[in-house]
Amino acid sequence: MAISEEQVRHVAMLARLKLTDAHVTTLQHELSDILTQIELISSLDLEGVEPTSHAVAITNVAREDEIRPGLSQHDALRNAPEQQDGAFLIPKFGG
Repeated sequence: MAISEEQVRHVAMLARLKLTDAHVTTLQHELSDILTQIELISSLDLEGVEPTSHAVAITNVAREDEIRPGLSQHDALRNAPEQQDGAFLIPKFGG
């Protein structure tokens, strides 16, 4: 499927892209090639083919979540340079 120069410029305008004439020509050919490949894929008989997100099976190798006790407020604030009313005290920043 061929895409026109006008279509490329229209899409570039919608995407707020400033393209040179050379870029337009390059994208015109590349987008036409992409659309041709999509047409080819669309013509395949995929009846009975299950959709997949990965070509091979993936197993989760992360450990199982386990509930563990967190730090006490005292331990969390133990190394804080400054604290106030049971919370970290940080310097103001910005204006």
